[in-house]
Amino acid sequence: MRLPVVDHLVYAAPELERAAGQLEAWLGVRPAPGGKHLGWGTHNALLSLGGGAYLEIIAPDPEQGPPERPLPWGLASLTQPRLVTWALKAPAIDGRVAIARAAGYDPGDILALIRALPDGSRLDWRLTPPPTVGDGIVPFLIEWETAPHPSETAPAGCTLTRLRAEHPEPKQLAPMLAALGVELHVARRSSPALIATLNSPRGRVELR
Repeated sequence: MRLPVVDHLVYAAPELERAAGQLEAWLGVRPAPGGKHLGWGTHNALLSLGGGAYLEIIAPDPEQGPPERPLPWGLASLTQPRLVTWALKAPAIDGRVAIARAAGYDPGDILALIRALPDGSRLDWRLTPPPTVGDGIVPFLIEWETAPHPSETAPAGCTLTRLRAEHPEPKQLAPMLAALGVELHVARRSSPALIATLNSPRGRVELR
C-alpha cells in the first residue's frame, strides 16, 4: 500500500520543550520552534519528514491567555506525548470537501488560520476541523496559502516511510477514508492508534 499524501503528523504533548528533547534523543534531530497559534492557546515545534511532509509537536502555550476555544486533541488533560492525528494535503480544498460530501462523508466547514512565526512573519492556511469521529485516524484536510511550506524550513534528516493505524472497528473508518481518497492500512486492535515509521540518523523509529 502506498504512503498517503501526508501534509503533516500531529504529535501532541503536555510540554513542548520536554517533548522536543525526547524526540531529539530518539531521532538524532532536534525539532525547531515553529510559532504560536494565536487564540488557540498552543505553540509548536517542527521536524521535516521529507517529501513535503513534516512532524508537528504541539503543546499548550503557557505564555498565551485563556484560549478562545477548548484546546484541541485533548491537550488540556494529556499526560504523555502521543501521535494524535494527521493532515492530508488538499490543494483546492473547497473541491476536495465537496467530493467527500458527495461520497457520503462531511469533513466539516473550512476554517482560515494563522500562525505567528518567531521572526515576526506569519503563515496562513485553510483546513477542515479535526474530525470528531475516527479517533485521529481519519485525517483533516489542509491547504497552505503562504510559502514556504513548513517542511521546507524545518530541520531535516528524518523520512516518513510508512503510516498505518489500529482500531477496534476498522470497517467503520473505511467509508470515511475512501471518501477522502485515502489508502491507509487499519488493523483491528482493542485500542485506536496511529503509527508512523520514520528513518532517522538513529535508525528506524516508530511513533504512536
